[in-house]
Amino acid sequence: MPRMIFLNLPVTDLERATAFYEAIGAVRNPQFSDDTASCMVFSETIYAMLTTHDKFRQFTPKPIADAKLSNQALFCLSADSRNEVDEIVGKAEGAGGVADPGPKDEYSFMYGRSFEDPDGHMWGVNWMDMAAFAAQSDMTNA
Repeated sequence: MPRMIFLNLPVTDLERATAFYEAIGAVRNPQFSDDTASCMVFSETIYAMLTTHDKFRQFTPKPIADAKLSNQALFCLSADSRNEVDEIVGKAEGAGGVADPGPKDEYSFMYGRSFEDPDGHMWGVNWMDMAAFAAQSDMTNA
């Protein structure tokens, strides 16, 4: 069984956050969702648990950081193409997020952009051409 990742993100407005993540392609799993949390499924191995602040406080005694003012983590999703990178960031912006709060990654073998969700959590979206990466790596090591 492949390892799975569950990100737990505190959100100020669960309904708004759920709609935002649905807009960028995640699917809400009602089996693990209620009025305090939404389990958002990106793939068979990637899940984001959106939780109200009260629910999040049940898991840690530490204060909840304001993700709009500070940053402790950056999350990144892979994309199948450059166009999909642009589509996801465009959907994020259309759903109330901020497009490209960080610099774009533009290389011959990789393309990436980023967005912030309405609570300020930063996400990257990257596409990588593995064949071009391998060729460039081979040239560098020659």
